Amino acid sequence: MQIVTDSGTDVHLTPKQLKGLAIHIVPLSVTLEGKTYLEGVDIRNEDFYPLLEASHELPLTSQPSAGAFADLYRSLAKTDPEILSIHISLGLSGTVNAARAGAALVPEAHVTVVDTKTLSAPAGWQVEAAAKAVQAGWSLEKILAYLQKISLSTDVVYTLKELKYLIHGGRISHMKGLIGSLLNIKPLIGVEKVKGTYVQYGQARSFERAIQSITDYIRKKYKEGTELRVQVVHANNPEGAQKLIDSVAQYFKCNWLPTNQLSLVLGAHVGASMIGIAFAPEKLFNLKP
Repeated sequence: MQIVTDSGTDVHLTPKQLKGLAIHIVPLSVTLEGKTYLEGVDIRNEDFYPLLEASHELPLTSQPSAGAFADLYRSLAKTDPEILSIHISLGLSGTVNAARAGAALVPEAHVTVVDTKTLSAPAGWQVEAAAKAVQAGWSLEKILAYLQKISLSTDVVYTLKELKYLIHGGRISHMKGLIGSLLNIKPLIGVEKVKGTYVQYGQARSFERAIQSITDYIRKKYKEGTELRVQVVHANNPEGAQKLIDSVAQYFKCNWLPTNQLSLVLGAHVGASMIGIAFAPEKLFNLKP
C-alpha cells in the first residue's frame, strides 16, 4: 500500500525518516500578482512571505486538480494498486473532492480517500501514522480505525496578528473579521471535528496574551504533567513560535516534534504572523501491531 497526501498536511520528514515510508506529496498552489507557484516545486517558504508582504494584492490558492491526482494514482498503480490518499479537511479545502474525482478516473487503482478533518501538523501526524502502520503490515481497516482515533484525539489552536487574509479567503465571517480588526482582537482558532471547519475558542487583546490563552486552553483539556505529543508551527514568526513553546513547556511533559513553517498555501490564508500548536496524548502514537 502506498500513501498519497497534499502539501497542506505539512509532512516534514527528513530523508532518514522517509526511508521505507511510501509517501507521495501532491502540491497545492498559490497565485500572487498573477504568478502561480506550486508549493515545494516553484517556491520556498522563506521566499514566499517577503513577496506576500510586498504585494499590493491578496493571494489566491488552489487545490490540486483531479487530473494531477489521476496521473499520480495511475503511475503508482503500476507497482501497487492499493493507495491510501490522506488530505486536509474538506471543510476548508476542495482537495478531498479533487482526490475522489481523480480516483474515479483510474479504475485500476484501489484508492481510499481519507478526510483528516484538520490541516497542517495534525493532518501530517495522520499521514505519518498511516505510513508507519503500512510498514508494520496493518490491514486497511485497522489503519482507518487508527486514523479516526488520532483525528478525534488531536487538537490544534492558532492565533495571528492580522485578520485580512482570513477575511479575504472566506474562512471566517466578514463581519466578525471586520469587528475584530477594528478592536485589534487576536482570535484563538481551532478546527472542529465534525465537519473540519474553523471554530473560535476565544480571543485576546494582545498577541502575548493570545499565547497565554492558548496555553490556558491546553491546561483546561489536560492535567499538568500529562505526557503530550506537541508540535508548534508558524507562518513566518519564529520568535512567536518560541514564546509559545516556552509557555506550554512549563506545564506538560512534552515530546516536542520539530518546529516547522506552515504550508505556504495555508500561510496565504493567515499571513506571516500566525503561530499554532498541535497536541495529543503521547501514548496514542505508540504504534503496536
